[in-house]
Amino acid sequence: MLYSTKSASQKRRDLRALLTPGEARPFPGAFTPLSVALIQEKGFPGVYISGAVIANELGLPDVGLTTLSEVAARGGQIARATDLPCLIDADTGFGEPMNVARTVQELEEAGLAGCHIEDQVNPKRCGHLDGKTMVDLDTATRRIRAAADARRDEDFLVMARTDLRATAGLAAAIDRMQALVDAGAEAIFPEALRDLSEFEQVCAALDVPVLANMTEFGKSELFTRVQLAEAGVAMVIYPVTLLRTAMGAAERVLETIAVEGTQAGSVSEMLTRARLYELVDYEGYTRFDTSVFDFEVPTAAPSPDTAVDPRSET
Repeated sequence: MLYSTKSASQKRRDLRALLTPGEARPFPGAFTPLSVALIQEKGFPGVYISGAVIANELGLPDVGLTTLSEVAARGGQIARATDLPCLIDADTGFGEPMNVARTVQELEEAGLAGCHIEDQVNPKRCGHLDGKTMVDLDTATRRIRAAADARRDEDFLVMARTDLRATAGLAAAIDRMQALVDAGAEAIFPEALRDLSEFEQVCAALDVPVLANMTEFGKSELFTRVQLAEAGVAMVIYPVTLLRTAMGAAERVLETIAVEGTQAGSVSEMLTRARLYELVDYEGYTRFDTSVFDFEVPTAAPSPDTAVDPRSET
C-alpha cells in the first residue's frame, strides 16, 4: 500500500541474485505503476522499464529526446509500486561521463535496482532500427567507468548495452563487450543479435550475465525462454509488449465507439471495476483509512449560543 514493502537496497540484492546464466529470468516491461501490479501478481521475478516506452508515453519517438528528470521520475513511480527489482534503460547516460555519473545517482535516489548505459551517439536510435552510429571504444568505456564509480550503493547494478553488432559485426561487438566488462559493467545487453548461435557465442565469451531483448517487430526472432536459457542467457526482457497490447486494445475500442456509437460490445474484454479496484488495493486503503479515522467530523459549525469562550480553554 502506497509504497513497496521492500527497501531499494533489498531489491538491488534481489536483482543480483536473479542474474544466473542459463536461467533466462523473464522481466516484462512496465509502462505504468498500475501495470507493474499485474507483473508482480502474475509471479514474474523482476521488471524492466524501457526508455522507448517512456518516450512513447510522452508522445515522442525513441531518439534521445527524453530528459534524465523525466526518466528518473517515471522509473521511481514504477519502482515505488512494486516489491520487484526494476532495471531501467538509461540510454546513453544523458551526456558526457560526468552526466552519466549524475544519472546513476539520480536513479539510485529514485529506487531503481540497476540501469544499462549504451554506446550509441546522441541522438540515439531504437536498437532495432537501421542507421545507428556508435561512439568509439574509449568513449563507451568511459561512460561505464563513470557509472560504476558514481554508485553509492555497491549493489546498484551497472549494465552495459552495445549496439555494435549492427554496424561492425559480432566479433567486434564481443570485443567491445569484453572491454565494457573490464571498465566495470557487471552485466551485458547485446542489442539486436540475429540468432541463437550469436547469443551462445556472446554468453560463452563473457564471465558476466547476458540479457536478451525479445522485442516484437525487431531484428531478433522471438525465441522462447527455454531456447535462450540453453544458450546461456541470464535475463530476458519484453520491453514494449504491454504497451503495444494496451494501445492495440485502446485503438480497437475507439474504432468501435466511432462506428457503433457505443462501447457496449467491448465491455466483456475490459478490466472490470472490481478487478481494477483489486489491483490498486482499494479495500486495503479503505481498511487503513478506517483504522486511523476514528473521530467524528462536525457536520456544521456550532451556533453562537453554544460557542466556547476561548478564555475558558486550557
